[in-house]
Amino acid sequence: MSSVYDFSLKRITGENQSLGEYDGKVLLIVNVASKCGLTPHYTGLQKLYEEYSDRGLEVLGFPCNQFGAQEPGSEAEIQEFCTTNYSVSFPMFSKVDVNGPGRDALYGWLTSQDTQPDGPGDIKWNFAKFLVGRDGQVLARFAPTVEPAAPELKQALEKALG
Repeated sequence: MSSVYDFSLKRITGENQSLGEYDGKVLLIVNVASKCGLTPHYTGLQKLYEEYSDRGLEVLGFPCNQFGAQEPGSEAEIQEFCTTNYSVSFPMFSKVDVNGPGRDALYGWLTSQDTQPDGPGDIKWNFAKFLVGRDGQVLARFAPTVEPAAPELKQALEKALG
């Protein structure tokens, strides 16, 4: 796989989607969880989506239950939680593993890239953020604790959007 656009995944609503449909967009790919101390990041992610979607940003949420079993619900429960509590309108995908032998191929590719400021390798926790440029290549990786509104993330986002 040579770019993020080479992957297809299942949306939280059940249909398959090629990430090639986002060709030419800037992506912020985030592994999310509903019962985490960082769950309020949903608010900031939604705000980024609303603020920058008209300039070509797509935020893609990937629920993951690998960290403290903090995403135990079904796809329907996750979608309901995100919509009801955080008014999430950005695309959400089905639950994936981001580490280990069952790691989704997308996350295998993302975590193998030589990224900054957070380097390559396993995801450390919920809400790790990968910024992908319009060419489908990873531009930056931000640690889970980096807020969506953090200056370093917003600067990288602005630069990617041009």
